[in-house]
Amino acid sequence: MASGKLSPRQKMINIMYLVFISMIAMQMSKEVLSAFGYMNEKLTENNITANVKNDVILENLATKAVEQPEKYNELYAKAKAVDELSSKFYNYLEEKKQLFLEEQDDVKNYEAMDQTSTVDEYFFKGDALTTEGQEFLNRVNGYRDGVIKIIGENSQLAANIKSRFDTSDQETDDGKQPWLKNRYEGFPLISTITNLTSMQTDITTTQSEIFGTLLGGQLESDVSMSNYKTILIPEKSAFFQGENFKGKIVLGRYDSSLIPSEVVVNGNKITTIKEGGAILDFPAGAVGEREIKGKFVFIENGEPVEIEINSSYAVIPKPNSAVISADKMNVVYRGVANPMTISIPGIPDNLVNASGAGLSKVSGTGKYIMTPGSGREVKINVTGKLPNGQSVSSSQEFRIKDIPSPVGSIRKQSGYVTMPKASLEKSTVGAELPDFDFDLTLNTSGFTLKVPGQSAVVVSGSKMNDAAQKAIGKAKRGDVITIFDIKSSLSGNSSYKIKDASAVSIEIQ
Repeated sequence: MASGKLSPRQKMINIMYLVFISMIAMQMSKEVLSAFGYMNEKLTENNITANVKNDVILENLATKAVEQPEKYNELYAKAKAVDELSSKFYNYLEEKKQLFLEEQDDVKNYEAMDQTSTVDEYFFKGDALTTEGQEFLNRVNGYRDGVIKIIGENSQLAANIKSRFDTSDQETDDGKQPWLKNRYEGFPLISTITNLTSMQTDITTTQSEIFGTLLGGQLESDVSMSNYKTILIPEKSAFFQGENFKGKIVLGRYDSSLIPSEVVVNGNKITTIKEGGAILDFPAGAVGEREIKGKFVFIENGEPVEIEINSSYAVIPKPNSAVISADKMNVVYRGVANPMTISIPGIPDNLVNASGAGLSKVSGTGKYIMTPGSGREVKINVTGKLPNGQSVSSSQEFRIKDIPSPVGSIRKQSGYVTMPKASLEKSTVGAELPDFDFDLTLNTSGFTLKVPGQSAVVVSGSKMNDAAQKAIGKAKRGDVITIFDIKSSLSGNSSYKIKDASAVSIEIQ
């Protein structure tokens, strides 16, 4: 303090000064320990939300894999493998956290978690690692390498995952130091617990990024010409013996601007092309099922792309059953007006009668509207009179399905989106029905927004309210904001209850 002889009063002042400095240091240490504890709580809360979101995405992928196996089976297999690896590693870290906290009387008393011996004795033995320490290191490396093996070294996410779970030696002021010692040796217990929770956050983030990339890659693949399918559209569903078959072949993603460079059917080159379809006109052939085989040829990136034609049609001797087809789908949907065409080949429309619960006739030959009510199936009965006065009848059952769950969107983008927070504050939250057969308009009535480190905000309508904008304004670059519980109603039929849309995640730039 000072040189020379001090008076008793000065000595007492100096001692009190030292005690005061020590008390401040102790108080600051306690505040730091509490800060780690509060951070751990927030990370844990965010991990719960992220896991729920990832589970929803994985469940949607599983459904798509069942409905469209050729398109989504491989994607779902990769996502499932990543999920299994992630769950196993996530649970392992949770077990370590519980093990380290076993001797704590109160897991909320963060100021008491200043000891370092619990983790040091578990991971380290002198300068070497214990068996448990080596296992921990192997688990981190195994998860990182396992995930990269699934998604591929060339994936755009591989570099981020390597960096996120990097266990190489760390640069320090005293030179390089092993990663485990640098991150865990000599640290208070609560900081280690928070560190493990942060690694669990890295796991959920990795899952979310991979799931988003898999879905985004499929959407990009969907617009490629190689994914178009040919559809045979006959002029009528069946033909009499001696008639000419009339109809056309179009692509599944029908577009009148798509003009093929070449079309070959049953060995013959088709030259009449109209509105993107090859017009067919040839003898129907003998009674029975007849095949139509050939190819559509398009030019993509300067190279020819061949799309196989492989279909069939029936030639019948006389009308013996009604032909009933849903114009847009194989099922009818509750809540919408389903257009249907009902006819009996060879019988005029005015001699055909169709009936069924919710079925009504509209203007146009053979045109009907089906508005199904309750139940799982609806039966349509059709009768008709042949020119000779005889009657023919038939019936067909259709499954009734509800409108599928919509997909949440922000600025018409769904899944995992990246944007500045200033743009997010002004964005509109929507609900979309991608790949649905009807053009329906959904009106967003409300949603919930969750910013990391903040309480969830419930919003009415489709725009961010003041509370939501305030929460977004506190977000940091790299934060992933989740919008979920997206509620909407069907325009023109508000009585029909639409399911909640799937969540959308926004990474702040």
